[in-house]
Amino acid sequence: MGEETAPRARPRRRGRTAALICTAAVLGLVAGTCTGYLVQADRKPTRLPSPVQPLAAPGEGEVPKRLPAAQDRRVRTDGDLRELLLKKPRGARDLAWPEGGDGWMGLAAYAETFHRSSEMFESLLHDEFRRAVVGGWSVGGSYSVNIRLIQFRQEEVLVTAEANQSAQSWADEVDSESWPVPGTGDGRAYVHAPGGERGEEPTYTAEAHARRGDILVEIYVGGEKRISKKTILDLAERQMERL
Repeated sequence: MGEETAPRARPRRRGRTAALICTAAVLGLVAGTCTGYLVQADRKPTRLPSPVQPLAAPGEGEVPKRLPAAQDRRVRTDGDLRELLLKKPRGARDLAWPEGGDGWMGLAAYAETFHRSSEMFESLLHDEFRRAVVGGWSVGGSYSVNIRLIQFRQEEVLVTAEANQSAQSWADEVDSESWPVPGTGDGRAYVHAPGGERGEEPTYTAEAHARRGDILVEIYVGGEKRISKKTILDLAERQMERL
C-alpha cells in the first residue's frame, strides 16, 4: 500500500487588509497589479453518440419536465459568472481601482492576493481552478465592498470546503468577532478589531467566507468606521441567495 498523503496547506493571504485592495478610495490602498485576465475555458464538450446507434425504446410513465433556466442552478453557474455577483446598490459608486477591469480575475491575479503566491498558483491548478470574477463598490466615505466568486472544475464539495476552511482559519487568528452565515452550513462572517499604524487613523475591516457547490464566495469590507455585524451578514446572505 502507498504512503498516505498529508493534506496540503494553502498559503496565507497577504496580511489582514491586503485582500481589501478595493478600499483604495477610503483607506489609501492601491490595488495589486493583475498579471492578466485568464478567462478559463469551459469543460471539454462531451462526445456525442454515434448517429447510427439505435434509439432506445421509450420508457413507461411521464417524462419529468426540465427546470426552467431561472430555476436550474447549473444553467446559471455555467453562464456569465459576473451576472451572479451582488449588484451595486443605489447611490453607491464604482471602485476607483477595481481588481478586474472587466469583472474577470485570472488565476495569476487571484494567486497574488496570497503570501507565497507561486505555491498558491500551483495549489489552485491542482484544485482545478476554473475562473473567478470580482465586483464591488464604495458607499460615500463610509466603507468599500469587494466580492469575489471563485469557481472550480471539480464538482466534489471537498475542494470548496477546503478552501473555505483555509480562509476561515486565517480569519480566526485575527482579533475579531464572528458569526455563522445563515443558510450556508459552514459559512462565516467576521468583524475585525481596528488596525493601522500608531499615530494614524484606525482602519476597520470585515469579511465573510462561504461556498455553494463548486463556487467559493469571499467578501471584504473596509472603511474608516466600524463595520457592523448587520452589514457584513446582510451582504453575505444576499450574495448567497444569488447562487
